[in-house]
Amino acid sequence: MEIVNLTEKFGKISGYWQPKIVGELNDSYVKLAKLQGEFVWHQHENEDEMFLVVKGCLTMRLRDGDRLVSAGEFIIIPRGVEHCPFAPEEVQVLLLEPKTTVNTGSLQNERTVQDEWIS
Repeated sequence: MEIVNLTEKFGKISGYWQPKIVGELNDSYVKLAKLQGEFVWHQHENEDEMFLVVKGCLTMRLRDGDRLVSAGEFIIIPRGVEHCPFAPEEVQVLLLEPKTTVNTGSLQNERTVQDEWIS
């Protein structure tokens, strides 16, 4: 059993919108990411996603209106719901999602990244 220090792990992340795996839980990965700017509108057909804001404030854009998620809060995006994360300033998030989840969902483009562990 390993203790994960979030501050240390976030310090190893240099790029935005590139989630890094820091743990496994059942059939899910625990990922950390730094976000800034606007991502892309996308959806995950088969997976729910949880965004826990560790630092900063995330705007989760949804077709029925924006949701503001502050540090210490989380939002769960149900499978099939189109969303677009937006962070006017740097935000640090912990993501909990099934191992099959691709960061851009059913959309494949230059922002799609492969799963990568961070030590």
